[in-house]
Amino acid sequence: MNIQRNIKKVMERISEAAYRSGRQPDDIILVAVTKSVNPNNVISAINTGIEHIGENRVQEFLKKEGVIPEGVKRHFIGRLQTNKVKYIIDKVDLIHSLDRLDLAREIDKRAANVDRIMPVLVQVNIAREATKAGVMKEKLYEFIESLTPFTHIKVKGLMTIAPFSENGKDIRRYFAEMKELYQKLANKKYPNVEMEYLSMGMTNDYEVAIEEGANMVRIGRAIFGERY
Repeated sequence: MNIQRNIKKVMERISEAAYRSGRQPDDIILVAVTKSVNPNNVISAINTGIEHIGENRVQEFLKKEGVIPEGVKRHFIGRLQTNKVKYIIDKVDLIHSLDRLDLAREIDKRAANVDRIMPVLVQVNIAREATKAGVMKEKLYEFIESLTPFTHIKVKGLMTIAPFSENGKDIRRYFAEMKELYQKLANKKYPNVEMEYLSMGMTNDYEVAIEEGANMVRIGRAIFGERY
């Protein structure tokens, strides 16, 4: 495995997809997903230019937290249990997986305790998959409105995980639906809501996601190889 070579290839493909969508490569944020990746390989990726890393599990996030250099942005991208919020609230730069009111309440409380406003993305279950978390499309506006009383949460965009498919055409419509939701929410001007990030696309589908409007992609396997 050559992490440097893999990152270069991924960045080239991100650039090509960005140009196809009428944007610049710098418009797209690459979050390297470090689930099950040993710290040495994480550091190797950072030394190659990775500026954002994402973790799925709180325990693993905390284990690696001490080895991540200052200045690298840390994302929590997995399903977050309410009783684990307190462990990461002062350490994470962006939570991608806000999907329920009790979690929002806990994030707001813990963020207030450390005197910060926590940037979050609302996770949307755009394909209505029973095995995945996320707010259903038809409940999204209601959910966003329910967040307005929380003064220590700032919604910075949306996140989704598309169904797995070998054919990009099968999932393109889900990414297009997400972009439409993203734009409509941007026009609503809700308090504490600023549509800055549309986080969608992983190793299997990130080019299609970018073509449909993603400005943040979460890539693990294409950088670090199979780890499971």
